[in-house]
Amino acid sequence: MKSLSHAATAVLQAVANGHGHGFDIMGMTGLPSGTVYPALRRLEDAGWLRSRWEDHRVARNELRPARKYYGVTKAGEEALAAALDRYRGLAGRATSPRVPNAMLKEGAR
Repeated sequence: MKSLSHAATAVLQAVANGHGHGFDIMGMTGLPSGTVYPALRRLEDAGWLRSRWEDHRVARNELRPARKYYGVTKAGEEALAAALDRYRGLAGRATSPRVPNAMLKEGAR
């Protein structure tokens, strides 16, 4: 299975958490449209997301363009779980740099 970038993981997790359209995903993740929309397209092409356009009458009644809603597929759930495990593993291995005691004492002068 191809590993997901941090941004793609954030987008996939946002969709999994119920944030189903682009602007909502952007608001949830803090990522710009130039990151979110290409990620949505790649995730859908990979089979990890599915999409559907909302009924145009709903959008027209709300005086806005129609939204494309996304949902996570079974394969997407598996990819997300693997990515979250991977990123948790990376965070667990990260340690703060060791500063020798002598340096700490010099800085205290």
